[in-house]
Amino acid sequence: MDLVNRVAIVTGGAKGIGKAIAFSLARKGAKVVINYNNSEAQAKAVVDELYAEGFEALAVQANVAELDQAKALVERTIEHFGRLDIIVNNAGITRDRTFKKLTEEDWHEVINVNLSSVYNTCNSSLKYLLESDNARIINISSVIGQAGGFGQTNYSAAKAGMIGFTKSLAIELAKSNITVNSVCPGFIETDMLSDVPENVKEQIKAKIPKRRFGTVDEIAKAVVYLCEDGEYITGQQINVNGGLYV
Repeated sequence: MDLVNRVAIVTGGAKGIGKAIAFSLARKGAKVVINYNNSEAQAKAVVDELYAEGFEALAVQANVAELDQAKALVERTIEHFGRLDIIVNNAGITRDRTFKKLTEEDWHEVINVNLSSVYNTCNSSLKYLLESDNARIINISSVIGQAGGFGQTNYSAAKAGMIGFTKSLAIELAKSNITVNSVCPGFIETDMLSDVPENVKEQIKAKIPKRRFGTVDEIAKAVVYLCEDGEYITGQQINVNGGLYV
């Protein structure tokens, strides 16, 4: 698929993996909507950087955990660019605690931001994606959704739910020429990982066959591949984890 003039929404696109995805899609010719919730300054900085490189971009504030705000995000995209071809569901948070200490708020907040947001954006955008001749939905899940993680029952459940959502929606939308896939990062060099103590990082790294953490650009490459060359790939989990989970 030629991405020139295609329009993509990247939720949680102001930093980390989302920012890398936004830049990679823009450099392939797509017009990119940078969705953010609280990171206004960072989102606007991303848009400024993209414009400085000659790309079209728009920052839109929306808490995609809320259906009405997800709808507003999509409508703002259509109002500004006139079409929608790609949704990258990347918005995510962690509230890591052992299950004994996990509160109801911790549970619902992570489920709503990481999983319910995927329903919200897909529900809001489907009628526009159906108008595209070759649309893509890409959900950024996680190795934790596949293998689990200590102190991450809420996060693991949400990310595993994204994978199940991906498989079912892919079956439904295949006849409409819309592919739906998950990208499952392993441990990636982001702000989320920077909070982990150094000794714990070394223990994690020792379990990764590649003996290093991944980069945000490596995740972005997988997303671009699915957008450009993934016409016959749908309902899949693309693992980018250095061999940590196979």
